[in-house]
Amino acid sequence: MSLINKIREKSGVAVGLIALAMVVFMVLGDLLGPQSRLFGSNNVVGEIAGKEITIEEFDQVLEGIKNNYASQTGKQPNENEMTSLREQAWNQLIVKVAYQKELDRLGISVSDDELIDMVQGNNIHPAIKQAFTNPQTQQFDRSLVKNYLRDQLPKAAPEQRAAWDNFESNLGPERSLTKYNNLIRLSNYVTTVEAKRALDEQNTKVNIKYLLVPFSSINDSSIKVTDDQLKAYFEKNKEKYKVEEGRSVEYVTVPVSPSKEDSLATKEEFDQVVKQFATVDNDSLFVSANSDVPFNGQYVNPGSVPEKLKNANLQKGAIFGPYLENGMYTIYKVTDVKDNGPASSRASHILIRWDNETPAAKAAAKKKAQDVLNQIKGGADFAMMARQYGTDGTASVGGDLGYFSAGAMVAPFEKAVFDAKSLGLLPEVVETQFGYHIIKVTAPKTTRSYQIATVQRAVAPSETTRDMAFKKADQLQGESKSAESFRKNIAQDKSLIKTEAKSIKVGDRAVNTLSNARELVRWAFNDKTDVGSVSPVFEIDDQFVVAVLTGKNKKGYAAINDVKEELTAAVRNELKSKQITEKLKGMNGSLEQIAAKYGAGAAVQSANDITFAAGNVDGLGIEPVVVGQAFGLKPGKRSAPIEGQSGVVVVEVTSMNKTPGTQDLVATRKQLEANRSARIEGGTYQYIREQANIKDERVKFF
Repeated sequence: MSLINKIREKSGVAVGLIALAMVVFMVLGDLLGPQSRLFGSNNVVGEIAGKEITIEEFDQVLEGIKNNYASQTGKQPNENEMTSLREQAWNQLIVKVAYQKELDRLGISVSDDELIDMVQGNNIHPAIKQAFTNPQTQQFDRSLVKNYLRDQLPKAAPEQRAAWDNFESNLGPERSLTKYNNLIRLSNYVTTVEAKRALDEQNTKVNIKYLLVPFSSINDSSIKVTDDQLKAYFEKNKEKYKVEEGRSVEYVTVPVSPSKEDSLATKEEFDQVVKQFATVDNDSLFVSANSDVPFNGQYVNPGSVPEKLKNANLQKGAIFGPYLENGMYTIYKVTDVKDNGPASSRASHILIRWDNETPAAKAAAKKKAQDVLNQIKGGADFAMMARQYGTDGTASVGGDLGYFSAGAMVAPFEKAVFDAKSLGLLPEVVETQFGYHIIKVTAPKTTRSYQIATVQRAVAPSETTRDMAFKKADQLQGESKSAESFRKNIAQDKSLIKTEAKSIKVGDRAVNTLSNARELVRWAFNDKTDVGSVSPVFEIDDQFVVAVLTGKNKKGYAAINDVKEELTAAVRNELKSKQITEKLKGMNGSLEQIAAKYGAGAAVQSANDITFAAGNVDGLGIEPVVVGQAFGLKPGKRSAPIEGQSGVVVVEVTSMNKTPGTQDLVATRKQLEANRSARIEGGTYQYIREQANIKDERVKFF
């Protein structure tokens, strides 16, 4: 039953409920408001380290960030920008609250004298230094700060004063955090032995041969994976399957797409625009008033005119169209034709490169280019020869370079084309820094350019079309009372396609390709939305969406059923690895002989210049275990079978070389310390955040 029918049926009840609600609002507003003692406080946006964060606290931080944004950009943030600012406010609260316990425990604080010193003293905050630089000396000027605080700030606009207050209020927390991070960072130390080992790893490369038996050589259907095996693998590798709180939904979309009638109506309206466009004098004003895209008065060469006009007679005042492409009606008008502009021409070429800069290599390349040119002169097709002999990206399109203007090509090539007296093949090859070119001029040099005015109008859905789409979505919603009935109703309508979205996070604004799905996310995380609940109809990105909640997962470890497919693949590969390894046991000889004995699937490849730090092997990808094993072997030695990412690998080191890289221990130690400090700082932040047991309930508010 549609929503309209529901309203009609319940209209008598609805009138009574509205009257009752008005009485409740007037008489009991305070009692039942958001701060009601009957229902408890409803203004908590989350909890950080045991501290409840109220909407008032959150808004106070957010207001400071908004004022700072407005002060820097000169405008108020739009809704998309507010999403980012809200995230900044939340992260700022996490740092402030979660870190404060650590700061208190360690006795880290910032005195009033330090705060003054950061603004007017000897240890000026970087932002202050940048803002108060003397334009003449390009040096920080302390007097400018004092003048600003004394004379300008009291008279500044409210948002500027608010931005300064926000900046000042964050100086203390920022300095405290800097002290804490410095304490952690300066506890880091790299020994001389570590630096030497790092240098050795950087400067050592190994060349290997390896035998790979891919997991795909064994059919998946031949490997049976039991629930007990899945559970055992999961328990052994639980840390891989940590998850945040999330929701899973199934949904259908009913797009609000223009109908044939909508397209016809737009065409009829656009035909009138075409007639008017032919007679108006002010083309730019007409485009501004009638087009979905702005007027562009740029002059373009013949190769840059719209594709529909490439072979047209472009006379001033000529109208072309309308054309319907990608849901858009388009007409073009040649508003001006100008000569004596930048020269342009069109050509095709076949580039024959030389192997190196030696005279012999260049001579060989020139001889080859001359041979190809002679074949074309003898009747061979230029485009086919370009595809066969061309050595640059134009080979696949028969050597076509399209139109190009003066300055776009290297000088010898441009001169040859622009000096050509006629169209067709140039009689001699042309040498440039890239090689030898065989050139065919396909359009003569011209200095003519065109100004093209474009009017475009999108075919928009009518209200009737929109109503029909809503009716379809509303009917599905009204007739679906559970996940089972939701799926059944979809199956009965072949025009509806069900899509699944797993692990939606509380802060998400997009769900799969639905880019503005915040209301859907808020519904999914509503405490009153149970698994199996069917959503109301949401309008998202020019389509109506109906969803059913199919799962809830708490923060912690994923449920085995939720990752069953991934677990099954991992366990299956483990079982395949055991089979392959067992079959390889006892096989002797070279890797090539072992591959032949093993049979289908086994192959031997080489990989050179492998470094320990990179962990990458040509033909295998990222394989840290394989690389580690290779560096533990001596040349000529071979590893036991190794379970890799894509199959079982046996490695044989063919050679190990030390390159003459840097030997600067001091610089290496500094680099290692910097890298380690960054990891420690990031890891510390992650640890403190995890220990704070954050509960994010902002979804209740926005």
